[in-house]
Amino acid sequence: MSDETEIQEPSPEGGLADHPLTAQRLAKHEETLGGDGYPYRFDRTRFAADLHADYGELEPGTETTDEAAVAGRLMAMRRMGKLVFAVLQDNTGRIQLFVDKRTLGDEGFAAFDELDIGDWVGASGVVITTKKGEVSVRIDKFELLARALRPLPDKWHGLQDVEMRSRRRYIDLMVNESSREIAVMRAKIISELRRQFEARGYIEVETPVLLGQATGALARPFATHHNALEMDMYLRIATELYLKRLVVGGLERVFEIGRIFRNEGIDSTHNPEFTMLESYEAFADYGDIMDMVEEMVRACAMVATGSTEITYQGKVLDLGKPFRRARMVDLVAEATGEEITFDRPRTEMVALAEKHGIDVDGSWGHGKIIDQLFEALVADEIWEPTYVLDHPKEVSPLARENRNDPNLTERFELFIAGAEYANAFSELNDPLDQRKRFEAQAAARAEGDDEAHPIDEDYILALEYGLPPTGGLGIGVDRLVMLLTDQHHIREVILFPTLRPEA
Repeated sequence: MSDETEIQEPSPEGGLADHPLTAQRLAKHEETLGGDGYPYRFDRTRFAADLHADYGELEPGTETTDEAAVAGRLMAMRRMGKLVFAVLQDNTGRIQLFVDKRTLGDEGFAAFDELDIGDWVGASGVVITTKKGEVSVRIDKFELLARALRPLPDKWHGLQDVEMRSRRRYIDLMVNESSREIAVMRAKIISELRRQFEARGYIEVETPVLLGQATGALARPFATHHNALEMDMYLRIATELYLKRLVVGGLERVFEIGRIFRNEGIDSTHNPEFTMLESYEAFADYGDIMDMVEEMVRACAMVATGSTEITYQGKVLDLGKPFRRARMVDLVAEATGEEITFDRPRTEMVALAEKHGIDVDGSWGHGKIIDQLFEALVADEIWEPTYVLDHPKEVSPLARENRNDPNLTERFELFIAGAEYANAFSELNDPLDQRKRFEAQAAARAEGDDEAHPIDEDYILALEYGLPPTGGLGIGVDRLVMLLTDQHHIREVILFPTLRPEA
């Protein structure tokens, strides 16, 4: 048995014969197995977590007659004369293999001794606890299921390089328990979101990823070309307009959890490919959606942490309290110490923005200036869960006009700990108003704003058949997972984040 606990991983770029450790493993594989050591299946009867749950209370030194067949990756081996203590890792945790020469026999014991850390192994025997009380399987037979021709990172240092962990996620998952926990927790959070919507009578649907027009959000799309149709196409930047078409068609409560693609930069909260949940509910407005989001966030927190009080970035966040609700214009007024209204001369608003380091484009109206002041002065400073309400119409082309102020819309964004987690509207359902706003967006696009909406004529046609009053919602799933697993960079919650090519 080779002791590799102090060995660093060899360069993954090298060929197997180019590194002494991999060359040794390759030779062993070819010599002892003829290169054909890959069984088709293995009958596993128990998982590591189940064994610990069922036998964890046994007294040290207990022998049972219960048989168990386990399988997983060999993570550690410790030799003590005629005994070997090995650690097998499956997707539920780790279980110890108690390898006794007297039980396995000379030939079997010698064959086990030839295994390497990282190999996939199946083993069976009886469940016992060692003298130290460790739940174990005293194996009477084993099978090599797949050989690891490259050594794992050493157990003391693991795989810690951030970029390498993201680039070689399969190694990260092998050796870093926290990475496996995040992956499992992400799945549980998404499952809970799905359960919450289904319990409310929503149906899950799928909408196109390849589009003739990229609409539904203010973002720059990825472009491609469809050869057979001889047309340019775009990866979707949102699912909104297709989901609302379904509400027009009579599917009154719909949601989709899917991949969204935006041709934008990469930072701690942005990845060009990310997961968004969008939902639409007929006969609801943004107030109804606010109530629903609070309930869902709390439900997901309970699944992830067992409590609505969580810790994020070393500070406590209480998701159990009612979320604060504040208008964007009031938050900007509070941050600047000045009155923020649409009646102020534009020159004064421009001067205020420039005072705070914002370069104002000539096409911006009051609404865009207010939005940029909010982004510069307020967004990053919000810690407690806060609904930022009533965004300017200029930056909300798909939201319904506010019933109390025609300059604003019935829209909210949920901010927690300086990041946006949700965006929701009382949906604009007047096709004539929608056309005017699309035309304004098209004009901005013609002036160089490549994130502005093009006019989606088919969507306007759908609206002309009648969209009932509707409340819509988008939740950034990756960011929600970040919050509930206390991760501070989006790459930690996406198994395969977008990375630059290796040099």
